[in-house]
Amino acid sequence: MMQKDIKEALEVLKQGGTILYPTDTIWGIGCDATNQEAVKKVYSIKQREDSKSMLVLLGSDNMLPSYIDEVPDVAYELMDTAIDPLTIIYPGAKNLAHNAIHEDGTIGIRITTDKFCTSLIQRLRKPIISTSANISGTSPPENFEDIEPIITELVDYVVEWRQDDLSRAKPSSIIKLGLGGEIEIIRK
Repeated sequence: MMQKDIKEALEVLKQGGTILYPTDTIWGIGCDATNQEAVKKVYSIKQREDSKSMLVLLGSDNMLPSYIDEVPDVAYELMDTAIDPLTIIYPGAKNLAHNAIHEDGTIGIRITTDKFCTSLIQRLRKPIISTSANISGTSPPENFEDIEPIITELVDYVVEWRQDDLSRAKPSSIIKLGLGGEIEIIRK
């Protein structure tokens, strides 16, 4: 089933569509992070202002230099020592849809370890948007069962893989890095 979902989701992403999919944290709404129109659709589904940026998933840290001007050394140390999924907000975002990047030029990036996400990103050869599968202002879903029906109706493709996983997931930790190596903890 996972391979079928990867194939279907890949086609939707290539055509500028949106997907509802499991990640290494909670279920997410995603799209090609380099496609401005697709990113606009995700904001619309979430009923979220586009002044609030979204995070992107990469399949490996080798992809970082393609989307960040300068990767601080401390970022690799943080990723290597993180026990739980970690999103790092970097300055100097590039090669992403403008509406995915925060107005201050930063972007939140998580290197995913989830085999579905990693395979999908590798096949797409681009990062994907990953934002919690909920309407802005409501609680993020802990598993597929918690996702509001309106979300499943509005996305272009709903991944079947892991829908029956009822374990309680939680969002990633978030750390913001400054150009001078400053570290700010946003969410533990």
